Amino acid sequence: MTTDDKTGVQPLLARPRDILAMATSSDPWSPAVTAAIALAARWASNLTSCYIEPSLRQVGGADLEPSALGLLLQPRGDDGGERAAFASHAHRLGVREAVWTVTHAGLAPTLRRLGAWHDLAVLERDMVEGAHLFDILGEAMLTSRIPCLLLPPGRDDEQLLLDRVAIGWNGGIEAVRAIHSALPFLQAAKEVLLIDGTPPGADDAEEKVPRFDPLNYLLRHNVMVRSRQIQVPPHLAGATLLKEAQGMHANLLVVGAYSHSRLRERVLGGATRHMLLHAEIPVLMQH
Repeated sequence: MTTDDKTGVQPLLARPRDILAMATSSDPWSPAVTAAIALAARWASNLTSCYIEPSLRQVGGADLEPSALGLLLQPRGDDGGERAAFASHAHRLGVREAVWTVTHAGLAPTLRRLGAWHDLAVLERDMVEGAHLFDILGEAMLTSRIPCLLLPPGRDDEQLLLDRVAIGWNGGIEAVRAIHSALPFLQAAKEVLLIDGTPPGADDAEEKVPRFDPLNYLLRHNVMVRSRQIQVPPHLAGATLLKEAQGMHANLLVVGAYSHSRLRERVLGGATRHMLLHAEIPVLMQH
């Protein structure tokens, strides 16, 4: 930790106090659980792991009542053995408080409810089948508004090295929220690159509102960052961001999700949709 030269005071580092993992298995522990344990141990965070069974992962509709869902499905009950095993496993790896629970509702309502008292959710991108990925996972992020760390398929890394971070910046409020939520990752990173794709004249519509400067904001929070400006058509934004992140060998990409309406995202393809489908590194998204 560095010290401010003018005041001699050590800067406070950001950290999420409560982390949520959406678990897809307990034997072995699924990648989201493994990653969330690593983060909770690193930041001395409380950890909740919520198991969601395969049938419930495919259920859409943020307002579907659990009682109605129960008529269609018979999700497994809470298992005291799993709770004890998870707590023991997490404590052994350095997590102070760890709780295992089971949801009886779909992903979107679960994430919306649990997200109300958690600071970060960790999910496996392939927990939802490809045909439903955009609708169900996208709906969950859109309605919960909690920052979500999405792990690519095949990711199962106990160390979860996320020290080279690319940030996708387009001037939108979603990108501002994503940068703010990503501070714990950014402050710990060895290299941070801001990929600036702000459209010309993007500030004109909000000229009466104080402007958010991402570079100044990050420097105020002790994040050394460099910037690279790009100009691409909107339909190429997602692919370009992933290419730029790959070029710097990033192991984390930070982006705002759904900068446009859901309908426009669906019609245009959208950067959010492209990254949900194609990112090969963890992506921190927030609406």
